[in-house]
Amino acid sequence: MDLFSHAMNERMKDEAPLAARMRPNSLDRFVGQEHIIGPGKLLRRAIEADRLFSSIIFFGPPGTGKTTLAQIIASHTQAHFETISAVLAGVAELRRVIGEAEERRKLYHKRTILFIDEVHRWNKAQQDALLPHVESGMITLIGATTENPYFEVIRALVSRSRIFELQPLTEMHLDKIIDQTLNDKERGYGNRNIQLDQDAREHFKRLCGGDARNLLNALELAVLTTLPGENDLIHIDLGVAEESIQKRAVIYDKNGDAHYDTISAFIKSVRGSDPDAALYWLAKMLAAGEDPRFILRRLIILSGEDIGLADPMGLVVANAAAQAFEYIGLPEGIYPIAEATLYLATAPKSNSTSAYYAALQSIQEKGVGPVPVHLMDSSRDAKGLGHGKGYQYPHNFPDHFVGQLYLPAREAGTQFYKPSTQGYEAMVYERLERWRKQQAETLGAADANKDVQK
Repeated sequence: MDLFSHAMNERMKDEAPLAARMRPNSLDRFVGQEHIIGPGKLLRRAIEADRLFSSIIFFGPPGTGKTTLAQIIASHTQAHFETISAVLAGVAELRRVIGEAEERRKLYHKRTILFIDEVHRWNKAQQDALLPHVESGMITLIGATTENPYFEVIRALVSRSRIFELQPLTEMHLDKIIDQTLNDKERGYGNRNIQLDQDAREHFKRLCGGDARNLLNALELAVLTTLPGENDLIHIDLGVAEESIQKRAVIYDKNGDAHYDTISAFIKSVRGSDPDAALYWLAKMLAAGEDPRFILRRLIILSGEDIGLADPMGLVVANAAAQAFEYIGLPEGIYPIAEATLYLATAPKSNSTSAYYAALQSIQEKGVGPVPVHLMDSSRDAKGLGHGKGYQYPHNFPDHFVGQLYLPAREAGTQFYKPSTQGYEAMVYERLERWRKQQAETLGAADANKDVQK
């Protein structure tokens, strides 16, 4: 490298975006993803010992550290490290890398690690071209993708790789990144007099979506566009933060009253069959950066608790929305969330599934009653102990029903489940009324026969 090239590289380092300058260069500086690179974890041990022999795929949202982890591996390994982007490179570039890897292995016995960013961008033919070299061990692949590899990467490549899923950074992680940036005198803003108001900090954390790059870009824009005041103080208040991340703040503290009050208003609006109010509170939560998975979990719970058998499809729709969101992500994932919200808000309602707690209360107060003999398993003790004797098979009777005792004898006639007359459950109500009446008559006749025999 000549003097001019060296000077240019040094100048580019100084002029690089804040997110690039603050990129961690060691595992100790890396923030987040403790579940895969925390102390003692498999991946951390493999990186530190330079024993990364199997191919891996990093899967997760933008700004969670996929590329950074690859670069840390590059700085730790004695193997030759090659980087290509699936957006820009094709099979021709891959052939060059493979050819050089074969030459390097033959002449110097040196391994090659190939990092492919956005690996899901390659089509099936391009991924197939990589497969035999991964399989033979000529190349150790590190793939990075924001898409689910089980859908977007060919099965053969996935089966030969270990998948590591990276999670969005938590507020604790984001706080740590902000503090590192404000205190780092070489790469960050440690040499500047910066005052970051707490509400501005909270706004950055909420609106960046767990994305470190998004957070640092917003912070950099705020610093560079704010004129210093007295004592060269750069004061970043909420207004500056809002302009820097290009969204207005929604008053919403994930750990405070606004969080619990808003989700409460949302659930009560769905339960109360008001789709307009439900959409309003949903929009507030998503705009404020609430985790969509939290909202979807609450909708799934509501579908069983407040809709139940009045519309059994409610649970199906809520669960399908949760699965669809995992496949799609934001922002398009808002559509299945909104669909589930509207479906549940406009569905007939029933809370009859709470009958479970009536049965549980009976057990807690009276203890567990014995299983009636005719309900016992006849495959083991039918001969010796008579288990299963007297059991009547419902399918041998008209309407596939026969009135017999299914509860412990002391609970005979107890009705824990009280169906509503809403939606689908209205039909359940009619059927159950008929069955319970027939069962009561049968059991009453059986009790009468016992008294006569006595």
